[in-house]
Amino acid sequence: MVFLTTKMMQRTALFVTLGGLVTSLITTFLPLWKTMNSDLNEVENWFSGLWHMCLYTEEVGIQCKAYETLMGLPMDLQISRVLMLVSVGTGFLALLAAFAGLDGVEMCAGKPDLKRQLLVLGGVLSWVSGLTTLAPVSIVAYSTVVEFWDEGFPDVMPRWEYGEAMFSGWFGGLALVIGGTLFFVAVCMRKSEQRPPRVPNSLPLKHRTKNYLKTEVL
Repeated sequence: MVFLTTKMMQRTALFVTLGGLVTSLITTFLPLWKTMNSDLNEVENWFSGLWHMCLYTEEVGIQCKAYETLMGLPMDLQISRVLMLVSVGTGFLALLAAFAGLDGVEMCAGKPDLKRQLLVLGGVLSWVSGLTTLAPVSIVAYSTVVEFWDEGFPDVMPRWEYGEAMFSGWFGGLALVIGGTLFFVAVCMRKSEQRPPRVPNSLPLKHRTKNYLKTEVL
């Protein structure tokens, strides 16, 4: 393919990683991880995130309150907080390392080996960022399902359900993993372009002409 060059692959990987990082950052502070509404009072909707608990009513609108204590939170929310912060930090470092390793960037110019190592480092950090985004979202999703189908709660008691932030977190984590994979693909493409052309094993034999000396017998 003519347009699928190493530079194009590098920039595509950087763009996908940036999109995944922004989505994960928004998901981290978005109070829409879980939602709950009651059949007895349909005008009230509850929203739960990693940092806030919100209540929405038609008369007042949305009101949010931060959690008062960290130790009182469920274990899944505590683990999710740490993992999401690690995801944002490693994703930011992945962008810095990968940007320095891009072709056409003045940084580390004249050092192709160092640029290749920076791209590999950016891909690894992007993978770590994606996995540390997918893990907490999946943990909260699992605990939500377990609590929803818990037979110990009365049927009239409202249950927590998935919020929009759950799906944005899965999307952001997947984008970070794909971005890291594209960085590895770009490194492999650069190696193939820098590889010297193959020399054929056997050269074609040239036809030899025999020169005969013509002698005359006297």
